Amino acid sequence: MKTPVTLVLGASPNPDRYSFLATSLLHEKNYEVYPFGIKKGQIGELSIINEWPKNDSIDTVTLYVGPAGQVEYYDAILNLAPRRIIFNPGTENPDLQALANEKGIETIEACTLVMLKTGQY
Repeated sequence: MKTPVTLVLGASPNPDRYSFLATSLLHEKNYEVYPFGIKKGQIGELSIINEWPKNDSIDTVTLYVGPAGQVEYYDAILNLAPRRIIFNPGTENPDLQALANEKGIETIEACTLVMLKTGQY
């Protein structure tokens, strides 16, 4: 059985960034992950993708972009119709949360890394 797909918005090739660590841990735990970022590069064996996904199989969007940087992605995120959006620390955004909730998308203010490490993902 395939695992649900997670889109990591703000994926970075910098191993010190939380988006790098979350992408690595998702992959390690056998989640299918779509690392989306503006910089090309690698996260382990995964390539950072610079093209927005055109499929509708994204279950979770986990955010590693601050509120100001999210604005240009509002429509794209909402059009994916994910089951949930995870707002990692520093990405909390009441505007996007309200828009998502209006569309029936669950919003969670949490840390993807902690969720993965504690079995809450």
